[in-house]
Amino acid sequence: MNKIKKILVSQPKPTSDKSPYFDIADKYGVEMEFRPFIKVEGLTAKEFRQAKVSIADYTGVIFTSRAAVDHYFRLSEETRFNVPDTMRYFCTTESIAHYLQKYIVYRKRKISFGLSGKLDDPQLMQALLKNKKEKFLFPISDVHKEETETVLDGAKLNYTKAVMYRTVSNDFNSEEPFDYDILLFFSPAGIDSLIKNFPDFSEKYPEVKIGAFGAAAVQAVKDAGLTVDIEAPLPGVPSMTAALEKYLKENRPAEEEE
Repeated sequence: MNKIKKILVSQPKPTSDKSPYFDIADKYGVEMEFRPFIKVEGLTAKEFRQAKVSIADYTGVIFTSRAAVDHYFRLSEETRFNVPDTMRYFCTTESIAHYLQKYIVYRKRKISFGLSGKLDDPQLMQALLKNKKEKFLFPISDVHKEETETVLDGAKLNYTKAVMYRTVSNDFNSEEPFDYDILLFFSPAGIDSLIKNFPDFSEKYPEVKIGAFGAAAVQAVKDAGLTVDIEAPLPGVPSMTAALEKYLKENRPAEEEE
C-alpha cells in the first residue's frame, strides 16, 4: 500500500505536547492535522428569549457537557440573571462538576455528579431524586439524544429542556486542499458534516481511510455507506490513538518494516 502521509483528527489540537498523537506522528513520520468537522455556537440572548424559558425560575441545573456549563452561565449573564449561591448542580461526570470551578466557588455550592457519564447513573439519580422538590433546568444542544427525556420523565422530575447552543458544520472552502490519507471521527455529527461538505465522498476519495471512536460514530459511518477502517474502543485498543497506531503498524509499506 502507499505510505500514509497525512491524517486529519476531527478534534481541536491538543494543548499538551505530550499527546499520543504527536508521538505517533514522530514514530511513523506522518503529519497530524487537527480540525473539528463540527463546532458549537451559542444561541444569542434574543434567540433564547424566544423559547420563553426564564433561567431565574429554576433552582437546579442538570449538566451533561462542558458546553452546557459555558452557555448556561453565558446566557445567565446576558439575560442579567445573577446565579444565586443556593443553586444546585447535577452533572453526569466528575470532570464536568470540577469544570464548574470556572464560574463558581466549588466548595460553597451544592454539586452532585455521576460516575458513568450517563443520566441514569445510580449515584446521579439518587442525588436527583433526593432533591425532587427542585425545579430543574436542563441545558442542551439543538441535537440531543431523545432517550435523556425518558430517563428524566421516568424519575418524575420537574424539569424543562432549554436549547442553549447548536452544533453546526465546520465547512471546508473550495480552495482548501483535501489531501488526507486517514480521517478520524468521534461523533455522528462529524460524519454528517463530512457528507455535507463532500456529498460524493466515496467516489471522489475512495482511497481515504476512516477511523471512528464509539458505537454511535461507527454506526454513522456505516449509515453513510462508508467503510470503518479503524475502530475503537475494542479489546486491546481502548483509545483512538491505540487503534491508529495498530493500523499504521500493520499497514507499513514493506520497505519500512524491520
